[in-house]
Amino acid sequence: MGFPNTSLAAHALGRRGVHALAAAGVALVLSLAGAAAPAVADTDDGPEVTWGVHPAPGPDGEPRENYAYAIEPGQELSDAIVVANYDAAPLVLDVYAADAFTTSSGQLDAATREVSPRAVGAWVLPVADRITIEPGESVEVPFTLTVPENATPGDHAGAILTALTTPQVEDGVSVDRRLGIRIHVRVGGELVPTVAVEDLRVDYAGTFNPFGLGEATVSYTVRNTGNTRLSVPQSATVSGPFGVFAVEAADLASVPEILPGEEWPVTIRLSGVVPAFVLTASVALAPELPAETAATVAADPPAVEATARTAAIPWMLLALVLLVVAAIVLAVRRARRRRAREDARVREAVEEALRQRDDTTSMPVDRADAPSAPNGPIDPSSSAEDIAASAGGQKTKS
Repeated sequence: MGFPNTSLAAHALGRRGVHALAAAGVALVLSLAGAAAPAVADTDDGPEVTWGVHPAPGPDGEPRENYAYAIEPGQELSDAIVVANYDAAPLVLDVYAADAFTTSSGQLDAATREVSPRAVGAWVLPVADRITIEPGESVEVPFTLTVPENATPGDHAGAILTALTTPQVEDGVSVDRRLGIRIHVRVGGELVPTVAVEDLRVDYAGTFNPFGLGEATVSYTVRNTGNTRLSVPQSATVSGPFGVFAVEAADLASVPEILPGEEWPVTIRLSGVVPAFVLTASVALAPELPAETAATVAADPPAVEATARTAAIPWMLLALVLLVVAAIVLAVRRARRRRAREDARVREAVEEALRQRDDTTSMPVDRADAPSAPNGPIDPSSSAEDIAASAGGQKTKS
């Protein structure tokens, strides 16, 4: 569909204006990170931006970097996007709106045109879905934003985009080059800025060094459970029982701004963790509203804390302790066996000496002719120790 001549304003661009719009176009692509790179055409001097986009001046004529609206359900507003052609030939572009989402790099991106919009992308309607721009000129494309009566209160995000009518093919890959401007819409109603920690877990990996420290891995998901955009400063700590041997994650980056309903996975690795048999991972979130909308919310977002536990058994240290204990037990048992053998030898010697004494005293012999013991006659009043010593001396002499 061509753009009606009655609905566009064409402007000749001076050299300075072209450069300004080119810079604006590149910046806006970066603000929708994850979208295709700025549209370019190869020249002898390298890549050159062939078109750019920027918002039309605001109600008071002030320049804007993007669109931000506060609107009630059922209301409608009008605005416009300016598209400039930097090429030496006429440029045909598609104009459409799409819902936005946060990429894995933490940037806001817009869905491709194949994805059916459900929120801002469905609420925004350009006056024309295809435009033709003459070389060195710019076109202002009006659009309307109509919020349904049943729209969910809170923040919604999308973008209005321009793209080549036919994707380019580079190295066998189809590339959809597009430039767009983000649209933030806050629908009136009760605002609930909340986040939650989900699927929190902590794992411990030890070392073969019985006296070494291990590594703990803390993983969880931060979910925006409210209806406002939020960035989330966070902290994480791993500790043993009663908070001993605590290790805190240093320089932990905040969760980037995420939209209502979105989630952000977090994985933290902490070294120098003592295997204290039981490890507790503690996570604290302190969500923050965007600076430009913080004043419109009655209360600050509530802080969130969560904990998880895991076993951290120092197996190598326990094995070493068991070996030491086993060695001590073995040494004690050997010592007891030696003592038992010595005690048995002493008892045998005593019993032998007592038998000899009994035999001597029970025989009626003449003392003059009676053989004397090697160490002299045994005194009946002698103690068992004396008798054992005497017997021992006898054995030694034999």
